[in-house]
Amino acid sequence: MADKGKYYITTAIAYTSGKPHIGNTYEIILADAIARFKRQEGYDVFFQTGTDEHGQKIEAKAVEAGVTPKEYVDRTSGEVRRIWDLMDTSYDKFIRTTDADHELQIQKMFRKFYEQGDIYKGEYKGMYCTECESFYTESQLVDGKCPLDGCEVTPATEEAYFFRMSKYAQRLIDHINAHPEFIQPVSRKNEMMNNFLLPGLQDLCVSRTSFSWGIPVDFDPKHVVYVWLDALSNYITGIGYDVDGNSAERFKKYWPADLHLIGKDIIRFHTIYWPIFLMALDLPLPKQIFGHPWLLQNGGKMSKSKGNVLYADDLAEVFGVDAVRYFCLHEMPFENDGVISWDLMVERMNSELANTLGNLVNRTVAMSNKYFGGIVENKEVHDDQGIDADLANARESLAERVSEKMDELRVADAITEIFGLFKRCNKYIDETEPWKLAKDPGAKNRLATVLYNLMDGILTGTTLLSSFMPQTAEKILGQIDAASVAWEDLGKSGNYVSGTKVTENPQILFARMKLEDIQPKIDEIEARQLAAVKAKAEKEASANADAGKAPCACGHSHDEAQETAPIEHKPVCTYDDFAKCEFRVGEILACEEVKKSKKLLCSKVKIGPDEVVQILSGIRPQYTPEKMIGRKVVVITNLAPRKMAGLESQGMILCAEGPDGALSLLAPDDSSVPGGSPIS
Repeated sequence: MADKGKYYITTAIAYTSGKPHIGNTYEIILADAIARFKRQEGYDVFFQTGTDEHGQKIEAKAVEAGVTPKEYVDRTSGEVRRIWDLMDTSYDKFIRTTDADHELQIQKMFRKFYEQGDIYKGEYKGMYCTECESFYTESQLVDGKCPLDGCEVTPATEEAYFFRMSKYAQRLIDHINAHPEFIQPVSRKNEMMNNFLLPGLQDLCVSRTSFSWGIPVDFDPKHVVYVWLDALSNYITGIGYDVDGNSAERFKKYWPADLHLIGKDIIRFHTIYWPIFLMALDLPLPKQIFGHPWLLQNGGKMSKSKGNVLYADDLAEVFGVDAVRYFCLHEMPFENDGVISWDLMVERMNSELANTLGNLVNRTVAMSNKYFGGIVENKEVHDDQGIDADLANARESLAERVSEKMDELRVADAITEIFGLFKRCNKYIDETEPWKLAKDPGAKNRLATVLYNLMDGILTGTTLLSSFMPQTAEKILGQIDAASVAWEDLGKSGNYVSGTKVTENPQILFARMKLEDIQPKIDEIEARQLAAVKAKAEKEASANADAGKAPCACGHSHDEAQETAPIEHKPVCTYDDFAKCEFRVGEILACEEVKKSKKLLCSKVKIGPDEVVQILSGIRPQYTPEKMIGRKVVVITNLAPRKMAGLESQGMILCAEGPDGALSLLAPDDSSVPGGSPIS
């Protein structure tokens, strides 16, 4: 295999505040699929992941658990690694920010920045969110809360060191403009440029004195290094970077990174702060940063405090590891958020994995055993209708098509291409009807050729599938007694060795299932989660009662008790009044922020087969345009048009308002038809 050079890929390191849910785990599965595929293509891959272990939140969690911060992160980092290993991820390095070599380099880095004038001491006055470890100005808050996660913020004043962001801002702007591939997808790049870089960067707080669980600043020990400078630098310290110039050969070989794979919620830190830190170190910038979307459950971001969390180990226990990998990789769009649920998992398990893939392999192996004692031979008796040629074309061009999709990081599309070949093989069975050929003694060689063509197609598809579903690929290769095809041979015919004997007892790869059959297990898992949430809430309530505090919606406590205001009822209306309103199920086709408003989103909503309306909604604090697209919503369609922020709104999307004023969309049942189902 030709060596295509190095490829260094990283995930964001997981924060050790608790067990990672499936939304967190999606990222490591995605990175693993990319890393495996690059290895298959012939790249020298280095794949790094790990855990982020410092900060005020960790310190507080440790106190709550009655252990030291190091004991707490040892436990949670181990849990992260257990999940990563369970999901069969092939990382080469698992870094922890409590590693001694990492901490030493962070101290040296901080000193270097200070000595060259990039860092200065000052005083920070701002609003601090403990949940995401970030400071914000009043203008950056959304309805007085953290713009990132909606949590409460508290005023903070403390001595701190600051990094001169403005010194490097124009250089970063020029780099982004000169390298359009640097930030992907493009929507993320536009957000960073328009919302942060072009308006002007503020200097960044890079140390804290109000807590101690962090890397001490060696020349001013009452300060600890701010978590983002600490965490972001793992991408170079993990491969042996040394501030003094004595970097390891691994760093010299693999830096700059080819891909930083991160969640869209931390895109600012990776595309603004991290490149500027690298510029200050006089190091090249990573080649690409991809801010992937979120994997949501029931239309909302997963939250342990809400109890709406799915975990990879629970899902794998029910469906198997590769089924979970398949779902995460195939169901996540390139740019918009994906949705995961138990019923969707069951549907994909049956339709794609059991029917399309499992059934294809099982019946091909079974027919080979039934008709030829398990021996698969190519007798080269082809049809005169082009059926064989059509299957061969689909097989021979597959690797090229998959590679193109992977180069664009469109992993879901790459998997669709592979399953397209499996579907073509199933169609080939229907076209050739082997069971009829078996009844004709004169068609024996034709039947052998048909089964060989199928096996050759299965081998090609399975070879490419191995990056995404490695355990499944290994099982298939075992059943057909074959080895993966070398990358350079994937475009050729006849990779399956003629005369090979398949297994006599093919195992079912994926069994069909019904939701009601696994419902007891689901109930058990959900009951366990709810019990954990309830226990935590009771523990916090008890602690708050002792301290005279009341908990708020973000999970933190505050000195002033907050009471939910009583609902003020509106006057009674008649049914005739209600019947005047036309409610329909709508589907959001497009959505964008309204420039003249901080609260409004403008959505294009399909409310009929050929009818699309424009609706303005004051839900921007809770929903991004990316989170809106593709949703089914409840819409009032016969309201009189209304002008808002210079735009016309032609209806209303219905929402529920929480006690803290936050809005959440009302979602119709999945069986409703977008743009077609009336509501009565």
